[in-house]
Amino acid sequence: MWNKTVLSQLLQIEYPIIQAPMAGGPTTPQLVSEVSNSGGLGMIGAGYLSADQVRTVIQEVHQQTKLPFGVNLFVVEEEAISESDLHKSFDALEPIRKALKLPNEVPDVKASLTIERHVEVIIEEGVSVCSFTFGIPPQSIITRLKENNIIVIGTATTVEEAIAVERAGMDAVVAQGSEAGGHRGSFLGESKGGLIGTMALVPQIVDHVKIPVIASGGIMDARGFAASSMLGAEGVQMGTVFLTTVESGAHDLHKKAIMNAAEENTVITKSFSGKEARGIENDFIRLMNDNAFIAQYPIQNTLTKSIRKEAANQGNADYMSLWAGQGTRLNKEMTVKELFEELVSEIDRKLK
Repeated sequence: MWNKTVLSQLLQIEYPIIQAPMAGGPTTPQLVSEVSNSGGLGMIGAGYLSADQVRTVIQEVHQQTKLPFGVNLFVVEEEAISESDLHKSFDALEPIRKALKLPNEVPDVKASLTIERHVEVIIEEGVSVCSFTFGIPPQSIITRLKENNIIVIGTATTVEEAIAVERAGMDAVVAQGSEAGGHRGSFLGESKGGLIGTMALVPQIVDHVKIPVIASGGIMDARGFAASSMLGAEGVQMGTVFLTTVESGAHDLHKKAIMNAAEENTVITKSFSGKEARGIENDFIRLMNDNAFIAQYPIQNTLTKSIRKEAANQGNADYMSLWAGQGTRLNKEMTVKELFEELVSEIDRKLK
């Protein structure tokens, strides 16, 4: 029998298990809705979506579940685009563009990074939860969401970041350990300082904040859930384990790479986006590590977008971003429903 945690009561979910909001395609409406229908909290990774695209995905999820789900947004400060950095990075990527037979044209990188319209869409569409990564949104956004009874969750990779999340008035915080796949949520100090393992990070954050703490990073099964609970977490956020489900929108080559990866095959890299992210090492990462110039986010992300897309089209995993955490040996190929039933059953046995 599951005891209702503060987090599960707050989110109005049966099990305090959140599916990580993986931007870029993996979090399909089917994946999100199936997680919520199974008793957890499905999350839309909306970091790369326009406000109109977010509305469409939200409406598709609403058609498939009546239970709570959430949307995750990136918090990125708009900075002046450095033409020098743009062209240095563009030139560094030329050998890869040639290998994929892509045109040698510099893309437009002057996209808007504001999220105010996204927030309005979330409110208008009646979403239950809004989470943020890469930083803390303006206070006006947090206030607007809470005025509309939307739960607000932040992301932290250090104790200081978690304290900042709590001070901003957010309702809960994800403690993202260094084992986690995809982008790091670091936003205070040097990003390399945010590479603290989940086992060390969670109890220290728990000791310094009063809001519910959600453990994230390397959590793949009931053992990870039980360990997180012992460390004081109110719930867990799991990402990599969902990437190989039937409902995941991850490319088949991405899924295959995860199923064939061992714990030492993932690395932290800025090469694809300009921000630190954990993924399976491939030729692209190795080539960029050879002293290639890497521009800051979002310049690098925009410059590599066509490369990642064309590599996927050509079935070339060597130039794709294969985001994954360190627990890949524990991945399985199954439906979300099967995964959740197995996970809950195992947790039940451990809680007895």
